[in-house]
Amino acid sequence: MMDAVRAWIEEARRIVALTGAGISTDSGIPDFRGPQGLWTRNPGAEKLATLQNYLADPDVRRRAWQSRLESPAWLAAPNDGHRALVALERLGKLDTLITQNVDGLHQLAGSSPERVVEIHGTLREVVCLSCGERAPMERALARVRAGEEDPACRACGGILKSATISFGQSLVEADLTRAQQAARRADLLLALGTKLSVWPIAGVVPTAKSAGARVVIVNAEPTEMDELADAVLRGSISQILPRVIP
Repeated sequence: MMDAVRAWIEEARRIVALTGAGISTDSGIPDFRGPQGLWTRNPGAEKLATLQNYLADPDVRRRAWQSRLESPAWLAAPNDGHRALVALERLGKLDTLITQNVDGLHQLAGSSPERVVEIHGTLREVVCLSCGERAPMERALARVRAGEEDPACRACGGILKSATISFGQSLVEADLTRAQQAARRADLLLALGTKLSVWPIAGVVPTAKSAGARVVIVNAEPTEMDELADAVLRGSISQILPRVIP
């Protein structure tokens, strides 16, 4: 099956990749709901990612800021899975890279920012929930290290949050539209490191399939759309992906 996937990639002209937490686990960033996932081991952490709790409870915000300070994303480096997608882009085959991850590792690996759709936002920026101003996350974290437990927006005094999509917060409609349009024009869709259980973004897989694209799923565990795939490769993305990209 590995040889077949490699041949499909060689033939393809417009590949769309959808990546989830599984592409970053080899970089030391745990997933959320896997056996060793962040929320599996600490169910209370999910509360920090719920917008209603974040807005209403200063203690939740203080704990969220401490969690951001300690995020493994700051020490993580791209792995061979991220770099394989950069290689695919350099071959001129990667149309769009849709990621559910907020760690920014695709861009650090060298993926062109204009090809990346961060459907769940990014941990590397903060946004004011009142005025919408955005700034680098490091600037806010420096204030937390200096003693501010819940730093406010310096422009308007509003609540600051990481520029990620929390539970109870809508996706950016333009990003979702862009992802769906990319899926419709793809001739091959790679679903990498995602259980395909989070909607609506998981819908790009059946969208691509119904438009005539082949679908390849690479994941450590079974996904909700394995039956839809033309090929399923089970294992580590950082090991498998470099072997199927020419």
